[in-house]
Amino acid sequence: MSIESDKLKVLVDFKKRLENKISELESELQEKKVTLEALNSILIEKGFKRGDMKSVRLSKELETPRKITVSTTKPESPVFHSKETESVIPLKTKTGESLAIIYVNKQVLHVLPDETKNFNINTPPFDSFLVERVLMKMRQKDENLVKTGELILEKMFAYEIITEGEMLREIVVRNADGERLKELKSSIRWTLEKMYEKRKK
Repeated sequence: MSIESDKLKVLVDFKKRLENKISELESELQEKKVTLEALNSILIEKGFKRGDMKSVRLSKELETPRKITVSTTKPESPVFHSKETESVIPLKTKTGESLAIIYVNKQVLHVLPDETKNFNINTPPFDSFLVERVLMKMRQKDENLVKTGELILEKMFAYEIITEGEMLREIVVRNADGERLKELKSSIRWTLEKMYEKRKK
């Protein structure tokens, strides 16, 4: 093979790699645009409704972990351990429909459902699975660690469920590590998809 042929082969290989990289970047850009549109839509919607919103929060006393009270006070700033100070994670159905976004801002984790889906907190498996088997289990595990002195109270897993009437508007989480984020992302996506399927029937 001549030197010119070698040079051409290198240039062709480089061209292919460059084309693949451009394709990847275009795909990533498109996904970010879709996520931004969903975020803008939710923020606009919440800008009009936030004043009428009520917060349904799990009691913080260790003795009554299952008690839920209604409060109109502003939720406390939760803490979420993330390497990134700000990120958006879209949650979609298997067919690509938007369910929610998980918005991580500094150390705060917000789950913002797609409000066009009208997720009702009384629709299974929200309470029976997501609340009782996922969120409460994580909290109870940390409560036990606090009782044995293996974890300080300020680092204990906690969550808030924010509603407008019976409509789910937001889930706020603090003190969830990377492993719990994976479980939460999977569990929340599965729960919302099942709730959406039941609403469509």
